[in-house]
Amino acid sequence: MFEGVKLERHITVRTVQKVFKHACRIAGVKKDITVHTLRHSFATHLLESGTDLRYIQELLGHKNSKTTEIYTHVSMKNLSQIKSPLDNLNLGLNKGDAR
Repeated sequence: MFEGVKLERHITVRTVQKVFKHACRIAGVKKDITVHTLRHSFATHLLESGTDLRYIQELLGHKNSKTTEIYTHVSMKNLSQIKSPLDNLNLGLNKGDAR
């Protein structure tokens, strides 16, 4: 994703880590976070904004969907917005009916 000094080579994982730590220091971030934390946050934000888990799996390069499910957690905000398919059924009952 990021080119190195030589255009045909990518920068190393260690270089990414150093650049990230430097950026955190400049931004005044005090928490001990890593590039992995950034990746996890990215996936979580995508999930919370409604991106399908399958797309997140593809973006993260996971072969197994179980890996993506572990990587991302489901927020309570999204769980409360899920509607049951039963809510869409019109059974001819009024709200006051108790059959």
